[in-house]
Amino acid sequence: MLFNTLEFAIFLAIVWPVYFLLRRKAQNVFLLAASFVFYGAWNWRFLGLLAVSIVVDYFCANGMRDAAQARKRLLVVLSVCTNLGILGFFKYCDFFITSFARLINAFGMHPNISTLEIVLPVGISFYTFQSMAYTIDVYRGRFEPRRNFLTFALYVSFFPQLVAGPIERAGHMLPQFERTRTVTLKAVKSGAYLILLGLVRKMAIADYVAPIADDIFANPADYGSAALFTGLALFALQVYGDFAGYSDIARGVSRLFGIELMENFRQPYFSTSITDFWRYWHISLSTWLRDYLYIPLGGSRGSRLFNYRNLMLTMVLGGLWHGAAWTYIAFGFMQGIGLVGHKMFLDAFGKPEKPWRRSVPWAVVSWTVTMGFTLLSFVFLRSQGNSAAIEYFIGIFSGRGGETVTWAALIFPLVVTVLIDIPIRLKEDHEAVLKWPWYLQETVVVAMVILILYTYQSAAIPFIYFQF
Repeated sequence: MLFNTLEFAIFLAIVWPVYFLLRRKAQNVFLLAASFVFYGAWNWRFLGLLAVSIVVDYFCANGMRDAAQARKRLLVVLSVCTNLGILGFFKYCDFFITSFARLINAFGMHPNISTLEIVLPVGISFYTFQSMAYTIDVYRGRFEPRRNFLTFALYVSFFPQLVAGPIERAGHMLPQFERTRTVTLKAVKSGAYLILLGLVRKMAIADYVAPIADDIFANPADYGSAALFTGLALFALQVYGDFAGYSDIARGVSRLFGIELMENFRQPYFSTSITDFWRYWHISLSTWLRDYLYIPLGGSRGSRLFNYRNLMLTMVLGGLWHGAAWTYIAFGFMQGIGLVGHKMFLDAFGKPEKPWRRSVPWAVVSWTVTMGFTLLSFVFLRSQGNSAAIEYFIGIFSGRGGETVTWAALIFPLVVTVLIDIPIRLKEDHEAVLKWPWYLQETVVVAMVILILYTYQSAAIPFIYFQF
């Protein structure tokens, strides 16, 4: 059930009014049922996997209550192994089988090895990380495990953020499900605005450029260097508009029910370093990797070399989280190189407080290098295989001629993206437009509706991060 479909609009139009007819406990039960209906609409058979994560982590966390340290350690290991086992089998099993077959083929052996052709359950990368984080936090003593099974189940399966995040923390979400919720007219207005904003990002930016970017990446040999670079820029706008759009809609829908989700994007394309980029891009994943992987590995403690190793391991595994392919590992490796390079620069030349680091020319150079590096890393994020990625890189830097792409294809979505992000960036407020005079607000809303209608496509395009 896609956010950008009539089917979801009908679903929301039914669920939202009924929700307000119920008391808090009944609201939670109803939201849990609605969430299972929402997820089951994709494939009802995968509800069992969601249920396994919920049941195992609920009992593991409650088993830690007043338990000895050895028992707590055993239970948290059981939780982590269960979640990573589910994720590993359904997402990575075929990848490892294929990689092993290619490895032994390189040594001249040719056994008959076939993949299992496992279907990837939508959202599995998100809800397993979210559920697993709960038991880890209980183990660390961050909070007491919850006895109410339905509340915990709702935390894991809450439908607005179930299939593509944000990857929420129990400390943020569970208190909201446990208290009585009120929804003001202001909250409804801001929630509706976020939904509209997300639809503009998705339909007027991401879906608008998708056909062009898809064709360029599918046939890189046919295009000249300028067109390949344009295709890369179009994909950058596509993946940002698509995923940030999903996050905006998820936050807006959730706010209609009196629940606040975290911000997942903060205008990452204004970043002037790779470190800043990961502070503002997919924030829920980057903070998850920091808290549950980078810091446990040792973080910045110890020698610089040890710190660089931890950064590389974190980003390579973060790349693998995106998908079962060597291109995703290469994407993570390249981002790790960028983070280590920035860290080495800071170690060598000082912190950002240095006066020369605050000048406009330096900001321009830093932004250009950061975005150039980020765009090049996106070649791995988008390409279908290593050979296609290498071919794309060769094409970009060869300076060759070939098929061209009109710059107008890039200008329209770029202008829309900039017009959306600049007010948010200046005010550091996702709903900055709602602070403007009423007549400007009305003008913006009308313009957004026109953009959606102008770029509307009869066949809804799935969100990119569903494949992750």
